[in-house]
Amino acid sequence: MHAPTTLRGRLLAATIAALAGATALALASPAVANAAPAPAATAHRGPVPALDPTQFHGVNWADPRDNYANGPVVLSGLSTSDDYRTVYRTSERIIQGFRKDLGANTVRMPVNPYSVGTAWWNSYRGAIDAARHEGFRVVLGYWEGDGASKDGKVDDPAAWTGMWDTLTRTYARDRGVYFEPMNEPFGYTADQWIQVATDWVDRYTARGIPRDRVFVSGVGYNDHVDAVCAAPALAGTYVSQHYYGFWGTHDAAGWAADFTSRLGDQACSARTVLDEFGVPMTTGIDYRGSATTGDADADNSVAFLQTVTTIARERHLGAVYWPGLRTDDSYSLTTIQGSGKHLSLAVTNDSGVALLHWAWGQGRRAPFTVG
Repeated sequence: MHAPTTLRGRLLAATIAALAGATALALASPAVANAAPAPAATAHRGPVPALDPTQFHGVNWADPRDNYANGPVVLSGLSTSDDYRTVYRTSERIIQGFRKDLGANTVRMPVNPYSVGTAWWNSYRGAIDAARHEGFRVVLGYWEGDGASKDGKVDDPAAWTGMWDTLTRTYARDRGVYFEPMNEPFGYTADQWIQVATDWVDRYTARGIPRDRVFVSGVGYNDHVDAVCAAPALAGTYVSQHYYGFWGTHDAAGWAADFTSRLGDQACSARTVLDEFGVPMTTGIDYRGSATTGDADADNSVAFLQTVTTIARERHLGAVYWPGLRTDDSYSLTTIQGSGKHLSLAVTNDSGVALLHWAWGQGRRAPFTVG
C-alpha cells in the first residue's frame, strides 16, 4: 500500500511542478543517471523542424487483442469481413464519437505486415481515410506479433521494411499522417534501438518523409526517452513515452518523481508525446476525488492520473490516452453502443475525460481535489 498523501488540492499542481522542475534540472546535467549512451552517429544536418507536441490531443483505437497479433490487426468495432465502405462508415462514426465525446483530434492505430499490402489492407485503409477526412491526425505504429514473436524486436525485418515502404509511399503527401517505427522495442538495448530507429529515419527521410512526421519510441517499453532525445541522428523527430499506473504504487509526490525521471530535460519534453498512458475507467473510480480514501488500488490510480496529467500539462507534452476504444478493456474511455447507422460511443468515466482535458491544457483550475 502506498503512503497516503497530505497534499491539498490547491497545492498539488505547484508541488508537482516543483518536483518536475528539480528533476528536469538534474537530468539536464551532462551526467544523466542510468541513461545508456547513444551509439556513434552522424549528427542530423540541416534545419531542425519546429515541433509542437501539444497539438496531439488523442486516444488509441485498439484491436481487442492489444494490437499484438500474428495476423491482421482489426480495430474494435471492425471485422475482417468488412469491405472498405463498411470500414469507412463505421470508422467515421467512431472518430466522430472521439471528437464529440472526448474532444480528441488525434487517433493512434496499429499496423503490421499481416495487414498492410494484404487483402485486409484494402479495407483497413478505410479507418485511416475516415480519420483523415474528419480532420484527425493519425499516428500509425508498428506492433510485433504475439506469443513467441513477442520479444520486443522487429519480427521480420524484410516484411517490416516492405510494410513501411507501402505506408510511407501511400501517405507521403498527407501531413496529417505520422509514423512510429515500432511500439515498445524492449528487446533492444538503448544503443541497438537507436541504431534501428536511425536506419529507419535515414531510409524514409531520403524518400521525402519529414522528420516531424516521425515518432521514435523511447527505449524499453517506451519507458525512458532521454537516450533517444540525446541521439544526434534522431534530431527533429518526435519521441514517444509510455507510462502506466500498474507500474508502481506511489502517492502523488512519488508518481511525480518517478515520471519526471523518465522524461529527460525540458528540451526533450518539447519533443515528447505521451502516446500511451492509462488507468481503470470502467470500475467506477472518481478521478476528480481524493487519493486518500483507504482503497489502495483506487487511490494509487487516482494519484497516478492526477499527477501525470498535471505534469503533461506543465511540461507541454502531447497526450494520447490508452485506450480511447478497445473492446473488453477496463481502461477504455468509451464503449460501442448500437451498430450500423445507429452506432455510437458511450463514455465510461466522465472524470477520466476531465483529467485528459487537463493534460491537454484545457481549463484554468485542476478538475480534482486531494485529501
